[in-house]
Amino acid sequence: MSDGQGRRRVVITGMGAVTPCGLDAEQTWQSVRAGRSGVSAVEGFEGHVRIAAQVKDFEPERYMEHRSVRKTDRFAQFAVAAATMAVEDAGIDIRADAERIGCSIGTGIGGLKTEEVAHRKLFDAGPDRLNPFWVTALIPNMGAAEISMALGTRGPLTTECTACAASAMSIGNGVLFIRAGMADAMLVGGVEAPVVPLGLGGFGTMRALSRRNDDPEGASRPFDLGRDGFILAEGGAVLVIEELERARARGAHIYAEIVGYGMSSDAHHVTEPDPVGGNPARAMRNAMVDGGVTPEMIAYVNAHGTSTPAGDTAETKALKLALGEERAYQIPTSSTKSETGHLLGAAGALETIITALAMRDSFVPPTINQTDPDPDCDLDYVPNTGRAADVPYALTNSFGFGGHNAVIVLRRWDADAAA
Repeated sequence: MSDGQGRRRVVITGMGAVTPCGLDAEQTWQSVRAGRSGVSAVEGFEGHVRIAAQVKDFEPERYMEHRSVRKTDRFAQFAVAAATMAVEDAGIDIRADAERIGCSIGTGIGGLKTEEVAHRKLFDAGPDRLNPFWVTALIPNMGAAEISMALGTRGPLTTECTACAASAMSIGNGVLFIRAGMADAMLVGGVEAPVVPLGLGGFGTMRALSRRNDDPEGASRPFDLGRDGFILAEGGAVLVIEELERARARGAHIYAEIVGYGMSSDAHHVTEPDPVGGNPARAMRNAMVDGGVTPEMIAYVNAHGTSTPAGDTAETKALKLALGEERAYQIPTSSTKSETGHLLGAAGALETIITALAMRDSFVPPTINQTDPDPDCDLDYVPNTGRAADVPYALTNSFGFGGHNAVIVLRRWDADAAA
């Protein structure tokens, strides 16, 4: 079945996640819905920043053989775990149709812990004593590669490495592959494992991270006047997306339809966002046009909302430009990074999952820690407490260092969407 533009329709049929708020997608959603923070103190680190959103009690051996765990970085372990859960949730038989099923997994950095360990080994013991597996554990494509090897996909295999927009672009590219007939189903998403001294120290010296070390759970406060930086987070999120008729033929449960994908670039600065908001707004408009959706149809926005002074103000401006100022004030908009922290290259995929589940449950999650709203961030940011809301269409934003902008538009799967 094609959409109104004659294209193959793409739906979400499986979800998997490993996050600071839970070890699966449903547990994560329930925590976010309730406004529970996944941020805590980082033990054993003595830098300026000593808080982060870490995945607790993760056991990679549940998803990988022990020898594979020894040869891979934590980010790739998150990838295999999240993908395995997504495939099980979807009930899809990959090996029966492997050449028509692909994998597109984004990451902003890749194996940062592996790099840290190899660097120490290089100076302690010399280059000839480096671990022979350190290169393959480090490189960013290994999240996608490990999934493909573990689960047997033989279709398109790609990795987006566009900072905090990486996993949203991986989802979008998966949609394009299916629309173009290059695949019938894709495993799409993102992974990140930056919560190591090199990551905390690097982002910390950039002054990008919050220094509210005495209040971890209150440190991520998007759109609040007292925000002072984002919270570094780790984890992974993977979705199974597939062509609608294929999903229907096998009786798959459908969470939502991906109707729109839009991109743009700022051409502005390495780390600072477009201060006017025009270029991120263009990505939102592109996504709505791609999906045949108007601002009046959007009922919820999952904002990029990192809790940085410049970023949140710029996104507020962008939302007003993209949706029209009057409509922007009417749409509930929340940043779930207030609960999860910022998963960098995995953020867009996790927030796509959260948005789809918000649509399913007719409930928009809160932006927690809004005790003193910034007058320059004056939209309905669902402060502190989530609320019931009918959400037939939703938009989720992802913006990355270097000016990478990616936006996904979802449609709730119900009787109207099934037509």
